[in-house]
Amino acid sequence: MTADVRTPVEGLPPGPRLPKVAQTALFLRSRARVSPRWRRRYGDAFTVRLAGGRTVVTISRPEDIRAVFAGAPEVYHAGEGNAILAPVMGQESLLILDEDAHLAARKRLMPAFNGAALRGYADMMAELAEAEVSRWPLDRPFRTHASMNAVTLEIILRVVFGMAEGERLAALRPLINKVTDIGPIDVLGWSFPKLKHVWPWKRNVENLKAADALLYEEIAERRGADLTDRNDVLSRLLKADPDARAVELRDHMMTLLLAGHETTATALAWSLHELSRNPDVLRKAQAAADAEDHEYLQAVTKEAMRSRPVIYGVGRRITEPQVIAGHRIPAGTVISPCIGLVQDDPEHHPDPRAFRPERFIGASMESGTWIPFGGGVRRCIGAGFSLQEAGIILRAILLRYDLEPVGAPEPQQARNITQVPRRGARVIARRR
Repeated sequence: MTADVRTPVEGLPPGPRLPKVAQTALFLRSRARVSPRWRRRYGDAFTVRLAGGRTVVTISRPEDIRAVFAGAPEVYHAGEGNAILAPVMGQESLLILDEDAHLAARKRLMPAFNGAALRGYADMMAELAEAEVSRWPLDRPFRTHASMNAVTLEIILRVVFGMAEGERLAALRPLINKVTDIGPIDVLGWSFPKLKHVWPWKRNVENLKAADALLYEEIAERRGADLTDRNDVLSRLLKADPDARAVELRDHMMTLLLAGHETTATALAWSLHELSRNPDVLRKAQAAADAEDHEYLQAVTKEAMRSRPVIYGVGRRITEPQVIAGHRIPAGTVISPCIGLVQDDPEHHPDPRAFRPERFIGASMESGTWIPFGGGVRRCIGAGFSLQEAGIILRAILLRYDLEPVGAPEPQQARNITQVPRRGARVIARRR
């Protein structure tokens, strides 16, 4: 698959010449800050060399991104591109598998995320959203990101896992927060097994092991239960395949939990951050909530995902040389379509720093210019779940509250593999 018809340049695009350890630190801790600078200096495609021997070529032109997303699965390995996540997600994770194994796992999971299934989850999502936002403090600054993390975690545990209130659920909640509340250097430690015996990585391993034990308990108990009337994702998987291996179920559940709750929570936090600073948009969103205009509410979330991408880039490790962005790139290189750069490009999103949900009303985005859920056969299986969940939670908030900003706009900060509001997306909520 080639991205253009120019005579290709042999070898990698240019990139920073800093020591690998410095490039690694910048890539993990400050990618959203340094990538625009590197693009201006080196062009639409540039190379970053990371510790551990990994070479990443960042691309930001839609035509190149489309070519990579449409590339043959046997050539463009997203699972290998996500290898840093394997110690947590597991080897059977949808994010780690490639080729036929990935397609088979995706086929097994798809029925739990189709339209009928999503409609069946809506009432529980609304109930849990109402319970969380009704507890918000009034008339003083507070961190919405923590609240959004709490409600999206609860939705995953109750809707996806189907867990009931009890000791196991109470024990799992804080463990999941500990597993996800890590910095980019902790993430780097996943790639070096020897570090798992060293603090703080040892603590991360212990938290994950404790969470796994609870998940395996839940899987074993559910396997022996009557699942006739159960429609949560775990029960659906067991009904479809009663002999599914526990490790496979664990890896799917952990993937949905870690990839599904933190990303949606952060997108919601950025949505609230922007609504508090754009009173005209806030009024339109409140009117949409009153009128049950789900299209506009989802547009708010989509615009937040565009302007403040939670995941800055995705990766594909190529198994054979490919011509991409005018360069013949060697096998083994990771190609990274850069969500953050393409979604901030004024050529594709006029006045990109303005928060305008109307971009997503009555018009379709050019392919490759809005990619918060990735693309191709690797597009996030939970995209519909995430957008429905965000719309329901946002409506519950906007029916109750006016939002006012606190302090200066918050910059992005790296947390695990996500870009979060540095001060927690603080707002002041007042009764409408």
